[in-house]
Amino acid sequence: MKTLTIAAIAAASTALCSVAALADGHATTTLRIQTHYAPETTSGKLLSELFDNIELMSNGEIQIEAFYSSSVVKSVETFDAAATGILDCDATGGGYQTGKNPAFQFVGDIMGGYETPAQQLSWLYYGGGREAAQELYNTYGMELIGWIVYGQESFASTRPIAGIEDLKDWKFRSPPGMETKIFEKLGASPIVMDFTEIFTALETGIIDGADASGLANNVGLGLYDIAKFANFPGFHSMPSDHLACNKAVWDAMPEHHKAIMLTAVSDTALKSALIFEKENAEAKAMLEEQGVTISAWSEEDLAEFRAAAQATWPEFATTPEAEALVASHVAYLTQLGIVKPE
Repeated sequence: MKTLTIAAIAAASTALCSVAALADGHATTTLRIQTHYAPETTSGKLLSELFDNIELMSNGEIQIEAFYSSSVVKSVETFDAAATGILDCDATGGGYQTGKNPAFQFVGDIMGGYETPAQQLSWLYYGGGREAAQELYNTYGMELIGWIVYGQESFASTRPIAGIEDLKDWKFRSPPGMETKIFEKLGASPIVMDFTEIFTALETGIIDGADASGLANNVGLGLYDIAKFANFPGFHSMPSDHLACNKAVWDAMPEHHKAIMLTAVSDTALKSALIFEKENAEAKAMLEEQGVTISAWSEEDLAEFRAAAQATWPEFATTPEAEALVASHVAYLTQLGIVKPE
C-alpha cells in the first residue's frame, strides 16, 4: 500500500473541490489562478481576457478566480501552491522552477535561441517539445496547458545599456536560472529577486537595471518612470509564460472543459505575439518622446551574446531531463537554420 504525501492528499482534495456538478447534471469547474503580472500590463490584460473567454465558451461551467501581481504567494512559489492545492493553476512561467530541475529553464526561457514567438511555439506544438515538457510537469504533479510567448524582452536601466561594454559591473534584476551564468560571463552582476520587487529596487538604487519583461509591459510596470535607458528590439530573453494546473484537478475535469482551456490558451498565444508587435512599437515611440534613450545592439554584440548563451546551455543541462530538452531544442534550431550544424 502506498503512503500518500500531504501534497498528494491536498491535490486530491483540491480536485474534488474544484470539479462539481450543477443540479441538471452539468459539470462545473472552479479554478483559482495566480499570475505575477499586474492587471494594468498588456500581459495581465491578455490573461484577464483569456479567463473571461474560458468562462464564456464554457457557458459559465468553468469559473475562474484570478489573483494578479503574485498576491497570494511569491511568483516563484506559484507552481508549488498549485501543486499542493493552495491554488489550482499557475500563470507565471517554467523558468521560476529551475531550482527544482534545470530542465525547467529549457521550457521557460532557452535564451539566445529562437528569434520569434512563432519559432518557439512551433517547437512546443510541432517539434516534440510539448511531450517532453509534459513529462517534466507531470513529475511534479502539474499539467502544462499551454504557452503564451510575447516576444523578446527589453531591459530597463538607469545607465546606458547600448552594448556588451555597458554590461560591466551592471547590477540588474535577473530571474533565477541560467541567465545569471550567461550575464556573469559578460561582466554583469545579476541579482535574483522576485518580479514584484523590481520597481522598489530600481527606485532605491539597489539595482541599476532590470530584466523584467517586454517593452510594453515594462511601461505598464512604470519602470521607465525611473529607468531612462532601454534596448529595442530585444534579443536576450523570450520567456514562455505558461498556464499549468494541478494534475489531479485537470484529470478530474470533463473532456470538453479541457478542450476549452487548451483552445483558449492557443488563441491567447497568437493574440499575445500580434499585440506585442504593435504595443512594443508604440511604447518605443512614446518613450523616445519622453526622453528615454533606446539602443539597438550591434550585430557583433548580438553574436557575442548568442555565443555566450549557447555555450551555457550544456553547462546548465545537469540532469537527464535537461539534457534531453537541450538536445531537442538544438535539433529543432538546427532544422530552422538558427543554430549551425557542427
